[in-house]
Amino acid sequence: MYRPQYKYKRTFIGSIPSDADLYNALSKIVIEEDIRIGKITAIGAVTNAVIGYFDQNKKEYIKIELNSGFEILSCIGNVSVREGKSFVHAHIILGNKEGKVFGGHLMPGTKVFACEVFIEEYSGEDLVREKDSTTDLYLWKNKDLV
Repeated sequence: MYRPQYKYKRTFIGSIPSDADLYNALSKIVIEEDIRIGKITAIGAVTNAVIGYFDQNKKEYIKIELNSGFEILSCIGNVSVREGKSFVHAHIILGNKEGKVFGGHLMPGTKVFACEVFIEEYSGEDLVREKDSTTDLYLWKNKDLV
């Protein structure tokens, strides 16, 4: 079994400005810095959010709009290559003022109130996403560990 290894290269640490679109801001950073393999973590708050749930039967994302303020309890994701460009894939867990939690795939339309981000870049073979015929998702090509 082929198990590629990656080495730490560099880390970007900073804030995403208030009212920025979180997904688009992360995408802009990884494209401008040409990060092709990476890990993203973030905490903070949003004024509203758009998250996605992948319906496995319909094989499509269902968008869920949350139109109030939320704490970002956790946002974690990765950076790989899709259709030749750096691509962000992130999930987010949000908490409201009652302590209820919502989560899903981070989608464009999530507006930042305040957000602190770490983006770690690795060196090694590109992680390339291709459409998988079984799931209809863009998954890493030939990266099965078992």
